[in-house]
Amino acid sequence: MKVLTFGEMMLRLKPPTNERILQTNSFEAAYGGAEANVAVSLGLLGNEVAYLSKFPDNLLGQRAMGTLRQHGVDTSRCLVGPGRLGIYFFEKGASVRATNVVYDRAYSALAQVKATEFDWEEIFQGIDCFYFSGITPAISDELEEACLQACQYCQAHDIPVVSDLNYRGKMWSPEKAQRVIGRLMEYVTVCIAHDEDFEATLGIKAFDGDDTNGIAQKESFKKAMQEVITRYPNCKMVASILRNIYSVEESQWTALLLKDGEFYETNTYDMHVMEGVAAGDAFGAGLLHGLMHHFEPKEAVFFGLAASVLKLTITGDLNLVSETEIRNVMKNGSGAKMAR
Repeated sequence: MKVLTFGEMMLRLKPPTNERILQTNSFEAAYGGAEANVAVSLGLLGNEVAYLSKFPDNLLGQRAMGTLRQHGVDTSRCLVGPGRLGIYFFEKGASVRATNVVYDRAYSALAQVKATEFDWEEIFQGIDCFYFSGITPAISDELEEACLQACQYCQAHDIPVVSDLNYRGKMWSPEKAQRVIGRLMEYVTVCIAHDEDFEATLGIKAFDGDDTNGIAQKESFKKAMQEVITRYPNCKMVASILRNIYSVEESQWTALLLKDGEFYETNTYDMHVMEGVAAGDAFGAGLLHGLMHHFEPKEAVFFGLAASVLKLTITGDLNLVSETEIRNVMKNGSGAKMAR
């Protein structure tokens, strides 16, 4: 089974340690982006996976694609052309100071792509599952159209569609997100949504915005997940992470999965976070890996959450872990024991 993920890979620039952008004189460079992160995770877990995007015809574009290939991702479907590689600046928070992201992605090669550049018949050759997040259609109207065309192709050819709603308030408004995502959800088979995603992208209330008290709102999340299934009959499964975030470093994580009218719940992890970025992507990849390999629903959501909390211990966008490490966290709850 081969998965195709569709999105934008960017250059990530981060001040060293906990320095602020305002004070730093240097940045650590890495590459990442929601769907690229998912693709790399799936590749590292031994799955066949391809990535679709458009990269600039320069050394940065080559380096970004090289990062994907290094981790087992097929980049043969990627387009190359004029433009630039999008950048995001990641400022790690500390204690009561929140983590912050500054985007510099306008006029990137992908942001300037036309929907007509994608030959879906050719792109989907050999593909068994399609994955995108709400970030991709938020980039431009052309990518909104491209996502719609891809989803319509998948429906016509019985290819399941997995989507992480992944709302980004710095990219679009809830009003536009609801218009676009509501239309795309008609084709989605598996929906992943966390925290504000439900309300911002679908207008369904699940979370009151209190980051310190997300887990106690479990029943509200369950009702929202049921509403997604009711509203979008093509959607067969909804998954969500629930969190209590006490500070940048200290939080609790648990997850829910709704399938065939039954809820599956994980245990709760007490986390000391090294870097709170891309854990949602790690969850999506872990859940998808489980579904691809026919895990039972409870095992699949446990696997996804264990992959997600492991990502909180790793710097950068990419979840550089193995299936053995994920299963150790599922079994033992921590990696405190020394591996010899």
